[in-house]
Amino acid sequence: MLIGRDTERRVIEQLVAGARVGAAGVLLVTGEPGIGKTALLDEAAALAGGLQVLRARGTEAERELPFAALLQLLRPALAGLDRIPGPQRSALTSALALGPGRPADRYAVGAATLSLLCRYAENSPLALLVDDAHLLDRPSAEALLFAARRLVADPIAMVIAARSQEPHPFEADLPRLQLEGLPLDAARQIVRHLPTELVEQLHQTVAGNPLALLELADDPDRLHRMPPGVPVPVPAMLAEAFASRANRLSADARTALLVAALDDPELAAVSRVCAELGVDVSALEEAEAAGLVFLRDGEVQWRHPLVRSAIYTGADPAARRTAHRAVARSTPDPDRQAWHLSEAVLGADDDVAAGLVRAAEHATARGAHAVAATAYERAGRLSNHLPDRAIRLVAAGEAAWSAGLAERAEALLDDALVLQPPLPVRIRAQEVRGDIEAKCGSPRRARDILVAAAAESTDPAIATGLLADAVGACFRLCDASAGLEVAHQLDSLLPDIDRPGPRIIGMLASGVAKVLAGSGGTDQIRAAIALAPSDELDRDRRRQVWMVLAALFLRETGTGRTLLQQAMLERREQVALGTLPGLLFVLARDDATTDRWADAEASYDEGIRLSRETGQTAELAMNLAGLAWLLSHQGRAECQELAVECLRISAEHEIHLGTVWSLFALGDLELGRGDPAAALPQYERLVDVLTDYGLKDPDLSPAPELVEVYSRLGRPEDAQRVMHEHSVLAEAKGQPWSLARAARARGVVRDSEPDFVLALGWHQETLDAFELARTRLAYGAWLRRVRRRVDARTQLRLAVEGFDALGALGWADQAAAELKATGETARRRVPSTADELTPQERQIAVLLADGHSIREAAARLFLSPKTVEYHLRKVYAKLGIHSRGELTAQLRNV
Repeated sequence: MLIGRDTERRVIEQLVAGARVGAAGVLLVTGEPGIGKTALLDEAAALAGGLQVLRARGTEAERELPFAALLQLLRPALAGLDRIPGPQRSALTSALALGPGRPADRYAVGAATLSLLCRYAENSPLALLVDDAHLLDRPSAEALLFAARRLVADPIAMVIAARSQEPHPFEADLPRLQLEGLPLDAARQIVRHLPTELVEQLHQTVAGNPLALLELADDPDRLHRMPPGVPVPVPAMLAEAFASRANRLSADARTALLVAALDDPELAAVSRVCAELGVDVSALEEAEAAGLVFLRDGEVQWRHPLVRSAIYTGADPAARRTAHRAVARSTPDPDRQAWHLSEAVLGADDDVAAGLVRAAEHATARGAHAVAATAYERAGRLSNHLPDRAIRLVAAGEAAWSAGLAERAEALLDDALVLQPPLPVRIRAQEVRGDIEAKCGSPRRARDILVAAAAESTDPAIATGLLADAVGACFRLCDASAGLEVAHQLDSLLPDIDRPGPRIIGMLASGVAKVLAGSGGTDQIRAAIALAPSDELDRDRRRQVWMVLAALFLRETGTGRTLLQQAMLERREQVALGTLPGLLFVLARDDATTDRWADAEASYDEGIRLSRETGQTAELAMNLAGLAWLLSHQGRAECQELAVECLRISAEHEIHLGTVWSLFALGDLELGRGDPAAALPQYERLVDVLTDYGLKDPDLSPAPELVEVYSRLGRPEDAQRVMHEHSVLAEAKGQPWSLARAARARGVVRDSEPDFVLALGWHQETLDAFELARTRLAYGAWLRRVRRRVDARTQLRLAVEGFDALGALGWADQAAAELKATGETARRRVPSTADELTPQERQIAVLLADGHSIREAAARLFLSPKTVEYHLRKVYAKLGIHSRGELTAQLRNV
C-alpha cells in the first residue's frame, strides 16, 4: 500500500484512465533519492491492470551502452517491427543491434520508437514505466523523449521517474510531478515502532524522505548523534548508511557485491566473474540478509540505486580495477570489454584506446552519437601519441555535435586543437566548430573560423565547402563586403575543382554573395542550377539547401525552379533531420513568394518546433522571422510576438538577417493595416540596418514600401529619392521580381502608367501573387485618381481577388475601398473554413489529399497514425466533409 501519496496516486489514475479511452498522457516524476519515485511507478503498474506494460530502468553499468535502455523497454514489442515504415525499421534495427542497417540519426530512431509503441498499443492500451531515467544512456533517452513529445491520441500512458538536480534530456518540457517529503501522519504509519517524539524529530530531520525514515528508524542512535536543528544531506546520509552496512559484511560478500555493481545483474554473469576472482557467488546471501539486494528471477536487484553507488564508490580503487579486469575477461561483448578495460588501466594504453575507438565506431553506426563521443574522448585521453589523441578528440567533438551536445563538442574540439593535430584533422575540427557557431552561436565567429580554415586547407574542394559555409554565415550576419571577398576566393578555387558537388556549391555560394553585395551573381547561380542535380551533392546533406536557397535569389519562374523545389520536397525524406530546420526554412520561404502561403506557414511552424528541440538558435531565428513576415501580410497579430522574439535572439547572436526580416514584417503589418505613419519608423530603421551592413540586394530593401509611405504622408521629395536609388539597384540586378517592384515604385512617384504596365509585365515572370496584387492596387488607385474609373475597376477587382485568395484581408479591404470609390462594390471571397486549419492540420490535409496514406503522413511528420487520425477528424469537422475525395476538392478550391 502506498502511504501518504493520495494526490499523486490520483494523478497516475487519471493518466491511466486516459490511456484506456485512447488519450495519451506523459508525466515526469522527479524527486531526491529515496523520496518514493519507484514506489509510485510500482503503484502505476498496479493501477494499469488490464493494460500492456513496458518497463525499463536506467543503470550506471549501461549508461554508455548505446540504446541499452531502449532495448530493455521495447523487447516485448519487437515482434511488431515489420509493421512500421521500412526506413524507420532499418534505423531501429541498426540502433538496437538486431541486424544490419545504415547509420541513423537520433530523430530517425525516435520516429521508429514512436511508430513501434503506437503499433504495439493498437492491440490494447499501453503503460510505459521508466525508472531512474537520469541513468539512461543518452540515445535511449532522446528516442523516448522524441516519442513522448508526440503522443496525442494514442492509448498510451508514459510515466518517467528521474532524480532531481541530475542532468537528463527529459527535464526539457514534459508535464512534471515533483515528489516532496511525506507528511507527518504518513511518517507515523511508516515507523510505528518508534516513540512519537522521535518520529517527529526524525521526520523533521529528513524532511519526510521515506527511505531515510526507514533507514534511520533502524538506527535511532544515529539520530541522537546528529546536532539538533542541523539539516541533513539525505542522499549522502543514505549512501553512508548503506556503505556502513556493507562494510560489516565478509570480504567475499563485499567482492561479490562490487562485481554485481559493475555490470550485468544476471546471477550467472556475476557468478562467472566471481569465479575469476576466487569468490563463491553465494556470499551475496549475506548482502540480501542485510537488506542491500534482493536475489530474484536469476538477477541481483538492488534495494535502491544509492546502494549500488555506495558499494562502487566505497570500494578500494585497486579492488575496483581488479573487478573491472575480471568483468572484461568474462564478457564476450568486445564493446563492454573496452569500457571495463578503460576503467581498469592506470595511465595511457594504446590497446585499450583502440578498443574504445572500435566501440565508438559501432555506436556511430547505430546512431548513438553521444555514446560514441564518450568512447572517442576516453580513447583520446588514453592514447600515448599526441596525434592519435588529437584525432580521437576531434572525432569525439564531431560525435558530440551529431548528438546535439554543442557545448561538449566545442570543449572537445578546443582540447584537440591545443594538441596541434595534423592539418586535415585540424581543418575538420574547424569545419565542425564553424557549423556549431552558425547554428547555435554567432554567425560572425562562424565566418571567421571557416574563412581561416579554408585558408589553411590544401584541398580546393574542401576549401570550397568551407567558404560556401562562410557565405551562409555572411548572409545571416548581413556582412556583404566580407561575403563578396569570400566569393572572389571561391572563384579562384573553382577552376581547380573537377568534382561536380563542390563545384556546384561553390558557384551557388559565390553567386549569392555577389547578389547580396549588388555585384551581379545571377548568371553564376543560373549556370550552377543548370549543372544540378549531382549524386555527389546529394551525399553532402548539410549543403543540399543551397539548391533552393540560391534559386530564391533569382525569384523567377524559369531556371528549373519548380523542379528544384519539388526535388527538395522529395529529398526531405533523406535529409538528416538535424539539418531539417534549415531546409524547412528555405522551402517555406520559397512557398511564401508564391500563392502557397498555407504550405509556407506549415513549414515555418515545423521548422520552429524542430529548431527549439535541437537548440539551433540561428535556424529558430530565421524561421521566426520568415513566419512573422508571412503573417504580417495577412495582418495577423501573432506577427508582432514572433518578430519580437526573433529580434531578441538576433541581437544576442548577431543574426542581423533576422533583424532585417523582422523589421520588414513589422513595417508591412502596419502598412497592411492602412497606417503608413506607424510603418515608417520600422522601414527607416530597416534602411539604416541595410546601409550599415552594405547590403545592396534590392530584394531586401523596403524602398517600394517606403515610396508608398512617403507619398501617402505628403513627402514627395523623399519618395523621389528612394525610388531613384532603388531603381538603380534593381536595374543592376536585372531580375523580374526586383524590376517589377522598382517599376511600381516609379509609377507611384511619377504617376506614370507605362511604369505600372511594365511592372505587370515583369510580374508575369515571377510567382509572387502578393506583389502582383500590390501592383494592381497601386495601379488601380492611380487610375481612379485620374478619373479612369472603368479601367481602375478592372485592376482593383483583380487586386481584391488576389488579396482575398491569399488571406491578406487588410490589403483586400484597402483594395475594396478603392473599388467602392469608383462606384462598384467588391464581391468578396467568403473565407473558407480551410483557412481555419492549424499549420499541422494543413500539413496533414495536404498530404492525405495528395494520396498519401495515414501511416505515410504519420511517418513523414514524425507523428503517430492515431495522432494523424485525431487531427484529420478535426479537419473534417472544420471543413464539414466526410471523405478523402471531398478533402481533395476543398483544398483545390482554396
